[in-house]
Amino acid sequence: MREMPSLNALRVFEEVARHRSFGRAALALNVTQGAVSRQIKQLEDYLGVALFVRSAQGFSLTPAGAALVPGLTDAFDRMEQALREVQVPNLRQRLRILAPPTYATRWLSPRLGDFNRRYPDIALSVRNDPGPDSPSEIDCRIRFGLGPAQGWQSERLLLERHIAVASPALFDAGKPPVLGEHPLLHILHEGRRLPVWEHWLEASGIQEVDPGQGLEFSTLDQVIHSALAGGGLAVIDRRMIQHELASGQLLPISAVEVEGPYGYWLDVPPGSQGMSKVMLFCEWLEAQSRA
Repeated sequence: MREMPSLNALRVFEEVARHRSFGRAALALNVTQGAVSRQIKQLEDYLGVALFVRSAQGFSLTPAGAALVPGLTDAFDRMEQALREVQVPNLRQRLRILAPPTYATRWLSPRLGDFNRRYPDIALSVRNDPGPDSPSEIDCRIRFGLGPAQGWQSERLLLERHIAVASPALFDAGKPPVLGEHPLLHILHEGRRLPVWEHWLEASGIQEVDPGQGLEFSTLDQVIHSALAGGGLAVIDRRMIQHELASGQLLPISAVEVEGPYGYWLDVPPGSQGMSKVMLFCEWLEAQSRA
């Protein structure tokens, strides 16, 4: 077993010697100047020699300190090179994310440029299914659902805010289309219709319209495209159609807005919790969702 002082103390000494400043070394290491001084003191106690000569004008290396620097710098350079040689390019910093297709296309993708600018060393892989990888190789997932996932670290990102919309082609001289005269467009989730029309009609106080009639689609994007083409009326989370609302491609048929109960959740499996790339993405995504 090797007899050595703390590797952290050696790293601190090498930084101080390179910067010729306790303060600049502390900034480089993201620690306080007091912490730097303590590490240097521990190393000097271990070696039994002074490494720096302190004076009112500053400090300089002692002969022992000057003799130690080249060997340490060479050792740290070799360690860095050895790690680079065995690291698979992009693998350790590739972040694999599962996300629902419409959420990934319409909400997440337009915002990922900000994440890439902030963290250029983290390569993202956003998928709507695991593909050939096992579920254990997914770092985190964004899930549409009602509540937290058992056995995962779960945080709700967004709660849906539903509005009823239609194509301008279905409006008559600016008047919204009459409910019951056009098909209702429904989204399927896990093989069943989401009761978004039932919730919206109840909130609107409308009882004469049958919420069961209309067309079913397996993805929200299909519902949106059918609504854009004038194929019927849709109840959609307003965040998923921000562009269409802003451009007038879809228009609200009522001021009624229904919140929840479904939302988007960020789930992190136990094996990924505490990983820096996952923590950075979670913090960024939660901030984007709050904004």
